[in-house]
Amino acid sequence: MTIFTLVATFWVDRIGRRVLFLTSCGGVVLSLIGLAVGLIVIDCNDDREVTWAVGLCIVMALSCVASFSIGMGPIAWVYSSEIFPLRLRAQGCSMGIAVNRLTSEVVSMTFISLYEAITIGGAFLLYTGIGIVSWIFFYTLLPETKGKTLNGGPVWHFL
Repeated sequence: MTIFTLVATFWVDRIGRRVLFLTSCGGVVLSLIGLAVGLIVIDCNDDREVTWAVGLCIVMALSCVASFSIGMGPIAWVYSSEIFPLRLRAQGCSMGIAVNRLTSEVVSMTFISLYEAITIGGAFLLYTGIGIVSWIFFYTLLPETKGKTLNGGPVWHFL
């Protein structure tokens, strides 16, 4: 999956951060939908063999990691350093890292309780919903930073 991070490295200045972010998030959402469907089918067919659903889950998990690696993984760090004006950059990046780590911790610590409460397929459908909301957020609120200078002022006008 490292190869997909390399793809992002070479495309980030060519096609832009926003395009990679939106493509990545869309790929993650589609992968999570496929993974949820496969897990629901497996969960509903305890006594029957559903090898196609197992194969679908494997492919969708790999697709999710690849999609994340092409944009949401590496571009988030690049983007967070570009959207803040110089006077707020250190604080802004620090807050971004803190929120990133806190969110990862919450997902890790609640996953088992979540899938026991709403099934494993339901958990991934919930994550799909969060991914859809994320895509809408990225589409409506995050501007493109390709070609902008780091000292050229904030990308957002209210900072």
